[in-house]
This record gives sequence, structure tokens and C-alpha cells, in this order.
Amino acid sequence: MKDIKALTLADVKHIAAAAEREALANGWAVSIAVCDAGGHALWLQRMDDAPAMSAAVAPDKARTCVLSGKPSRVYEDMVNNGRFAALKMPVVPLEGGEPIIVDGTVIGAVGVSGVKSGEDAQVARAGVAAVIPVKEAA
Repeated sequence: MKDIKALTLADVKHIAAAAEREALANGWAVSIAVCDAGGHALWLQRMDDAPAMSAAVAPDKARTCVLSGKPSRVYEDMVNNGRFAALKMPVVPLEGGEPIIVDGTVIGAVGVSGVKSGEDAQVARAGVAAVIPVKEAA
């Protein structure tokens, strides 16, 4: 057996608050989703003026990360580089999802949607960094 960390509600609120601060600092209206290691929703918020569809896309970006252990951008890059078979995978091939990895294990993910995909990813990374310092995540 191995011991695996799990996100607490306090962690999730901290992640969401950091992501929201990043979005607000840049004037971006987004939806922010956080899920656990099983891809189950722990948090979803749609900021004022965020596109309605973003509330459906953000959780899917987060689930993509827990299924694969990789940022969702990996799949967007696959499709953009002509590997269209990636569209058959059970993932959303859009940048903006970032996994939360502790001790080599994916314990959850953050998905963001509502602005350009690189900006979504920036907000998601700010959320992850709230619980996993950048040098530890590298």
C-alpha cells in the first residue's frame, strides 16, 4: 500500500481563490473547476460575464488532466500537429487544464475556460501553485 495525499476542502478553496485572483488581475472572466484524483468535481465557479459554455468546458479540462496526468495542452498540441486520432480519446484537447501532482501521484486538477487557451492555462497554473510551489512541481 502507498500513502496518497488528497485535496481537502480548504485546499480547494485556496486553489480557487488563487486562480480567481489571477483571472481578476488580468481582467479575465472565466470558469474555474477543481477535481479530485477520480475526476470528480470538488469546485466549480463561473465568474461574472464568463461565457456560459465555459462552465461545461472547465471541468472537462480538469478531468482530462487526471485521466492522463498531463496538462490538457498536450492533447491540443497533438491535434494541432495532425494527430487527429487524439480526438477519439476520452479527453478534451484544449489547453487550460493542469494536473496537481504530489509525490509523483496525480491527486487532482484545475481546469479553466473562458478566455484564450494560454490565458486559461495561466489561471489554472496559478491555482495549482497555491498548493504546490513551482519549484516542487518541476
